[in-house]
Amino acid sequence: MANVVRAALVQATWTGDTESMVAKHEEHAREAARQGARVIGFQEVFNSPYFCQVQEPEHYRWAEPVPDGPTVRRMQDLARETGMVVVVPVFEVEQSGFYYNTAAVIDADGTYLGKYRKHHIPQVKGFWEKYYFKPGNLGWPVFDTAVGKVGVYICYDRHFPEGWRQLGLNGAQLVYNPSATHRGLSAHLWQLEQPAAAVANEYFIAAINRIGQEEYGDNDFYGTSYFVDPRGQFVGEVASDKSEELLVRDLDFDLIEQVRQQWAFYRDRRPDAYEGLVQP
Repeated sequence: MANVVRAALVQATWTGDTESMVAKHEEHAREAARQGARVIGFQEVFNSPYFCQVQEPEHYRWAEPVPDGPTVRRMQDLARETGMVVVVPVFEVEQSGFYYNTAAVIDADGTYLGKYRKHHIPQVKGFWEKYYFKPGNLGWPVFDTAVGKVGVYICYDRHFPEGWRQLGLNGAQLVYNPSATHRGLSAHLWQLEQPAAAVANEYFIAAINRIGQEEYGDNDFYGTSYFVDPRGQFVGEVASDKSEELLVRDLDFDLIEQVRQQWAFYRDRRPDAYEGLVQP
């Protein structure tokens, strides 16, 4: 029997407040579950605006603990209700002065499995993230979920191949890549980098981008979220570049082993020759 996982992602417009934003994602998740999805992921800092377009201390108010904050607890209830694995990107406060761009991973029975903290933190116009976030310090965990082995890589991380590879070495079958990126900066890269990473590391990727413009800047988030398979091919159509959308797609995890046998990239790696790659 084929090992097919029905997976979902959401690209969403900002509603103006956290309560309505979370409620909207809950409804998208319920609809995905009605369509048979078993795993779903949301966009970067999904329950807030993309406040990193400015550098203002007022925006620390969006931060909350993980897993003991209200949003992750609410998403645990949602996972139990829908029977889905849920990937939940939020602004995390660990303790005073320690803030991270984080994604919690919740299993289909509501169990909190752990979190990923974004490693690579940009500091360029419209993306002033170093003002808010410390670099991630939890490595590249891969979570053993009800649908298989799921990893996370967040937005700017996608430009760095090392983390993609480490997720593959750690056994990932599906990697969610929640993002917030705008047309003028990286649109020409959006449909290049994640498919290339899926090929190089031979797993599925869910690439999620925000959609629309928000009140804190001029960034035009262009959506076009998608799933891509280990051959670098889109699974179904790419989402709209203008409107909110829920994508639900069937991912044939058997393709991972087929591709790894055919292309054998993991067999032909040369870690003994890569020492220079980690020299500062």
